[in-house]
Amino acid sequence: MNSWLRSGAPEQALHERLPTVTALRQLLEEEVTVVRGFVGLLEREQRLLIEGDVDGLPELLQDKNELAARLAAIAEQRRATLAADGLSADRAGVAAWFAAHPGEGDARTAWAELLPLATQARELNRLNGEVIQLRLQSNAQAIAALVGSSGALGLYGPDGQSRPGGSGRISDSA
Repeated sequence: MNSWLRSGAPEQALHERLPTVTALRQLLEEEVTVVRGFVGLLEREQRLLIEGDVDGLPELLQDKNELAARLAAIAEQRRATLAADGLSADRAGVAAWFAAHPGEGDARTAWAELLPLATQARELNRLNGEVIQLRLQSNAQAIAALVGSSGALGLYGPDGQSRPGGSGRISDSA
């Protein structure tokens, strides 16, 4: 029998690795849950933007920022967990972790669920940015038309108050 077997080295190594295995699985499962919630917020944001309902946006933005902060914290924990095994936090590092832990089906399932959710979140975020840009362009065009950017009648002054043409008064001689 090898001396390292008698010394408990494999058992010690197993106990040192178990927290990493459990931690990464739990982090991936939590990340799936948080990203799923984030996708839900992005879908809600998209509906509000399309409908022009800006009243719901401040609360949604607060929720979105909280989830984004939680996702950043989870990503940092995942990075640290993988780094403890000498791996990078990118897809290659996670693939190497799975290769070293072939029995981690739950973690693999969570990772497989996470990847399309993250893609969906990125796409929704991109689309919402486009909707915002379209709204901004539309608002800029409306303001330009109201202000009379072509040099025609300026209906509104810099203070937002209406500025009738001519004498500035409504004619009561009619």
